[in-house]
Parts: sequence; C-alpha cells; structure tokens
Amino acid sequence: MSLQSEHRNGPSGLSRFFRRGPWENFATFLIALGIFMLMQPFSIDLFSYSFAVILTGTVGFVIVSHFPE
Repeated sequence: MSLQSEHRNGPSGLSRFFRRGPWENFATFLIALGIFMLMQPFSIDLFSYSFAVILTGTVGFVIVSHFPE
C-alpha cells in the first residue's frame, strides 16, 4: 500500500492511535498533577513522587510533540 492510498483512504489504526491531541492532553495532565502533588500539604508520599510525575509528563510531552496531528 502506497503512502498516497493511505492518505486517500484515511489514517490507519496505528496512525489514529498516535494522534498528537489526546496524548498532549494526557502529558499536560501529568504535569499539572505533579505540580499539585508538589504543592499539597497532606501527604509526604505524594510529595515524594511529584518530581517523577512532572518529569514523566515533560518527557512525554516532548516525545508526543513529534506525533502527527
């Protein structure tokens, strides 16, 4: 199957799964969740994992920014 016929028939299942929009929203949610975990005064466990969550969201956002629209 050529690239032109794929564009004519619509995106494939894998291409549809790796769209940028939903993954960017999820990465942004992770960053916001990590910031919330960092600033809350209730649980030291949440505070302990906040940096890892922020880092995961940031790296995910950088990777996802290369996905097709």
